Amino acid sequence: MLKSKTFVKKTRAGGVMKIVREHYLRDDIWCGSEICAECKQESAVLQTDASIESNLCSYPHYVIPDTNVVLHQIDVLEDPVIRNVIILQTVLQEVRHRSAPVYKRLKDIIHEKEKHFYTFTNEHHRETFIEREPGESANDSNDRAIRVAAKWYSQHLKKAESEADGLKVVLLTNDQGNKQKAEESGLLVYRFEEYIKSLLGNPELVDRLALSNDDKHDITSSKVLFPEHLPLSRIQAGIKSGTFLQGTFRASRDNYLEATVFVQGEGEDSTEVLIQGLQNLNRAVYQDLVAVQLLPRSQWVAPSSIVLQDEGAAKDDNEEDKEEDEEKSLRISAAAEAARKPTGQIVGIIKRNWRPFCGMLNLSQIKESTRHLFTPADRRIPRIRIETRQASTLAGQRIMVAIDGWPKHSRYPNGHFVRSLGNAGDKETEQEVLLLEHDVPHQAFSQAVLSFLPKMPWAITPEDMGRREDLRLLTVCSVDPPGCTDIDDALHCRELDNGNLEVGVHIADVSHFIRPGNAMDKEAASRGTTVYLCGKRIDMVPELLSSNLCSLRSNVERLAFSCIWEMNHKAEIIKTRFTKSVIKSKASLTYAEAQMMIDDSTKNDDITKSLRGLNKLAKVLKRKRIEKGALTLSSLEVRFHIDSETHDPIDLQTKELMETNSMVEEFMLLANISVARKIYDEFPDCAMLRKHPAPPPSNYDILLKAAKSKDVEIHTDSAKALADSLDVARVDGFPYFNTLLRILATRCMMQAVYFCSGMDSDFHHYGLASAIYTHFTSPIRRYADIIVHRLLAVAIAADSTYPDLMDKQKQSALSINLNYRHKMSQYAQRASVAFHTQLFFKSRGILNEEGFVLFVRKNAIIVLIPKFGLEGTVFFDAKDKAGPNLHFDEEGPTLKVEQHTFHIFDRVKVTISLDASNIQHQKIRMSLIEPVISGVSVPAPDVEPPAKKPKLDR
Repeated sequence: MLKSKTFVKKTRAGGVMKIVREHYLRDDIWCGSEICAECKQESAVLQTDASIESNLCSYPHYVIPDTNVVLHQIDVLEDPVIRNVIILQTVLQEVRHRSAPVYKRLKDIIHEKEKHFYTFTNEHHRETFIEREPGESANDSNDRAIRVAAKWYSQHLKKAESEADGLKVVLLTNDQGNKQKAEESGLLVYRFEEYIKSLLGNPELVDRLALSNDDKHDITSSKVLFPEHLPLSRIQAGIKSGTFLQGTFRASRDNYLEATVFVQGEGEDSTEVLIQGLQNLNRAVYQDLVAVQLLPRSQWVAPSSIVLQDEGAAKDDNEEDKEEDEEKSLRISAAAEAARKPTGQIVGIIKRNWRPFCGMLNLSQIKESTRHLFTPADRRIPRIRIETRQASTLAGQRIMVAIDGWPKHSRYPNGHFVRSLGNAGDKETEQEVLLLEHDVPHQAFSQAVLSFLPKMPWAITPEDMGRREDLRLLTVCSVDPPGCTDIDDALHCRELDNGNLEVGVHIADVSHFIRPGNAMDKEAASRGTTVYLCGKRIDMVPELLSSNLCSLRSNVERLAFSCIWEMNHKAEIIKTRFTKSVIKSKASLTYAEAQMMIDDSTKNDDITKSLRGLNKLAKVLKRKRIEKGALTLSSLEVRFHIDSETHDPIDLQTKELMETNSMVEEFMLLANISVARKIYDEFPDCAMLRKHPAPPPSNYDILLKAAKSKDVEIHTDSAKALADSLDVARVDGFPYFNTLLRILATRCMMQAVYFCSGMDSDFHHYGLASAIYTHFTSPIRRYADIIVHRLLAVAIAADSTYPDLMDKQKQSALSINLNYRHKMSQYAQRASVAFHTQLFFKSRGILNEEGFVLFVRKNAIIVLIPKFGLEGTVFFDAKDKAGPNLHFDEEGPTLKVEQHTFHIFDRVKVTISLDASNIQHQKIRMSLIEPVISGVSVPAPDVEPPAKKPKLDR
């Protein structure tokens, strides 16, 4: 049966287009029930013997949730207890339209056979299809479609009642109007909450209920604490007229009464608006898309340098004295600053960016209370009020909580318990928290993904050999960190008959195994990158590929993508070519092993000669790169030695770099640049490239002040000027000065990002001083490299193209995800280092170490301990007692504490220990030993792990 659906669409030119869609209706769509004899039988999805026991529904039943129940109660629907659920096509489509994360979770539930969730295509069934009536809203039409489908199911299954012993269909909705209409048409209907509360033997499910609007006012005061949020229509009009700005809300980690809103502009026109005080923050949560209104210039303030953390006991919503005092001190402090910033207030929320948050429960002081405050692990997220009957069980555990809403009467948002993660402090639990908080996909690869792995035993076929260059006889070897199993790259160097040198970079041909658009490709694109934690690796692709078939291990034949240059002895490129190849690596070396071979004058075998040739050329390449203005920056990376049995860190040291590190680096950079030029020449609109923007001049303020404090001049007009001035920056008697300066310069840099060439005009890589750059050399651990391999393969006619590869919009969207995944993996890696550093100091007790002042703040100094690559804050004001006299000079910057003045790069001695008093936020404490200042022995409440810098972005 054919129906026509007609709707009108406005065109860009202002005209109107009438669109007619054919809509086919059928009468042979199966209901999915095992008891139905009328429908065409397939394997039954809906069962009757596994029905849920309920004191409301004491009979076998199926449930049909409406759209809002699915959107808001997905945490409950995921529980194994909830089975035999009919998901209507109307609901599925609306969920897909309104929330991509919930839609994915719902699809995952539907695919779990033991859950017995059945999707019924009601919009294509002749008896359940409805047409929208004139004047009927889309929402009302959807509700009616759900009621019609529920009614059909009730009548349809009545015919099979004898077999099912009174099987019924229950509609679940929290919409009062929808419920009333369902009851009027004779349907069995309940509110979701009353249905869940009626289930026998599963009281823990009640904790997972998201609060409905009817419940939200129950746990809040009657006093209005926040301004009303403006409706979306007014916000959109305000943004259009310029009254409001739209941006991303970024809460401060150090000050719960302060945030910024990042307003994206064209090119370099992006701005940040400062928000201070609870009223102005107006219930925005980190990463929400918000509308902000600028305050008059007379009310603009400077960011506060005071640290304020909302760590007190749970307060009533009316007890605002503490906040008022803190806000006053915030304003006094800010008013004294010269550098005022555009300051504003949040007037509305455009899009919430909530997710389930990890953290711990603060038990209420009120006996028998079921209402408690949850403190998230991420300090940028406000505490959340939840109701739970399991509080005593959950105390001391890491749990997940979701926000349901934030009424204007409530000091905190309201939420619900999602699940427990395990005991706080347990290594496995903390690692799970770390991965969840940084949104790192870490679930086991699904069967759908694994089904695309090659069948074992795998071998290179004659067809593979026929399409590739045979390079198995070349003296190829790999050089990597110790313990590396996912070997992406290998190198060779040999002398040619004409006296020139042939140099090859051979990269694992991952794109041979991962074909566009299949489940493994989609999973790799979603993960974006491999994440390296201390003692654990979260792979982007299954281990069979990452550590075996793609890994360029020694003495086994492997498929590769080779970039081969002919060079003269001045490292000038005569010729470049790219080829798919087969290689057989002659050695898998560590950096130290390769260095020893190069340095051992008694060795003269083919591998050693190849390494010496590579090392000699690499030095020339590096010198040329630096002459062009490439930066050599510095950051301290730490390496843990892990006990093989307990997996605890037993030693901690900063990594030493050797010549061989630089040797590999130079050829990877050269390969990336050569490939970037090739793919851009062939595909100027859709090449996947990588750029590093030049920092805005203001970023260099702290670097210039630090250099000036030691009478050293740094020029920042260009990368070359910066590189040259860093090279000559020396202070007599202070050999570590140059390293500290380079560490500080690293902090001034912008983040390098992936982009699609057809969507941008600025390709420059500031740090590498290269006009064009990409990532080609690590396809086992980066999805961007797989895309680059595919582009290069099409460019040299070694593979065929596909539509998404040539679609610049899709490439651009992919770049955004890759940039996000890359950034989150870096944060996760830093958090892993921080956690293992805590474990290390827990076992070591108190240590005294030398360090250097890296930053000077209003009430603190930030100290770098080079031995451990550790950074910590020594505070000089105590919470509960009078602190020493402090005088902060922003121009220096200097901080005078009593009679002693601290400058950037001053040498200090500190005591380092672990403060485990707050199990959720355990910290490394630092207190000052030298210089000795009377009355100062205040330990630092927080330590940040060292900022890891990618190795020259190779």
